[in-house]
Amino acid sequence: MRLVSFLSLFLAFFTLQFATADPSHTNNWAVLVCTSRFWFNYRHMANVLSMYRTVKRLGIPDSQIILMLSDDVACNSRNLFPGSVFNNQDRALDLYGESVEVDYKGYEVTVENFIRLLTDRWGEEQPKSKRLLTDENSNIFIYMTGHGGADFLKFQDAEEIASQDIADAFAQMHEKKRYNEIFFMIDTCQANTMYSKFYSPNVLAVGSSKLDESSYSHHSDVEVGVAVIDRFTYYTLDFMENIAKNSSLSLQDLFDSYTFEKVHSHVGVRTDLYKRDPSEVLVTDFFGSVKHIVKDTHNQENDFRAFYGSTDGQDNYAEHIVNLAIDKSKNSPSESPKVASVGKANLMKSEKSVVTFDKSKGNNMWTAAVPFSLLIAAFALAMGTKGQKNV
Repeated sequence: MRLVSFLSLFLAFFTLQFATADPSHTNNWAVLVCTSRFWFNYRHMANVLSMYRTVKRLGIPDSQIILMLSDDVACNSRNLFPGSVFNNQDRALDLYGESVEVDYKGYEVTVENFIRLLTDRWGEEQPKSKRLLTDENSNIFIYMTGHGGADFLKFQDAEEIASQDIADAFAQMHEKKRYNEIFFMIDTCQANTMYSKFYSPNVLAVGSSKLDESSYSHHSDVEVGVAVIDRFTYYTLDFMENIAKNSSLSLQDLFDSYTFEKVHSHVGVRTDLYKRDPSEVLVTDFFGSVKHIVKDTHNQENDFRAFYGSTDGQDNYAEHIVNLAIDKSKNSPSESPKVASVGKANLMKSEKSVVTFDKSKGNNMWTAAVPFSLLIAAFALAMGTKGQKNV
């Protein structure tokens, strides 16, 4: 009976821990899209490769980055620096020089493939490396650059994607639980119109220019012969270069860095669909991938002493585990207000089990987060008790 009781205790704690786990995001993805072709759109490829370098530097691995380049200017016959792409006239940083994994290139960059990527509507033949394998705990950063107009963005100078198309794709993603939060950034003419039709929750959006307003390039390289980066992306990167993996700067700090004097257009931000205040959202929540680990300094020897040093043995030990979980939840520095809470469990003796949880009598609130080592200890003690009875 004691073995059954301890197993019941084990399952009860496991269920509580699973049901009240922190719902905040556990993984980050980036979708980076250049929709323009031809040599004179060199800056658009430099834009997206600059963002690619930034998210990789801050910790998002290639396996969780989808890079779409509609043209390969690095190998264009007009390029005086074959195999290289630069975003500054000093050519100090080769964006195409090391470890660039392009997932969709050339004529693979289409409206259809972009929508299929977001909604994961692929056949079995589609390789996993070219799929957005997100879940309900994923934060997704989506960056797009190219030529656009009021409520549309051109792909390959051959087709267009409308703002409503992206809005409906996000809605499908929400229905299929494919994201926790989305940060949508777009650098194109009349960019702010591209998020005007969004209606799905937990989507934050920023654009480089308002309706009937152009988005401008920053500067040209005389030897390359064309503009090498756009103003909005240039100043985004200027801000991001000061960001480290452990940075405490927020998205509001990024938004505040955009001024008309810098960008030469009116940057727009849409927050009404987003449940958090941008001033409380770390930049690295979308641009990085950081594991927050809290060291467990708990002395496990006290857990065993509570059992062996007591006269009631089993009942006192079970109560000790519950009280320990309550104390740890109260003292946890990483406790989030988003973590689901339950009523403080009152320990009640029962004929069928060691404990039952009476939620109706507790006024205090606590988060069930039991160290796995305690559960293993309970199971080991139960097996030991069974062995003693057999002897």
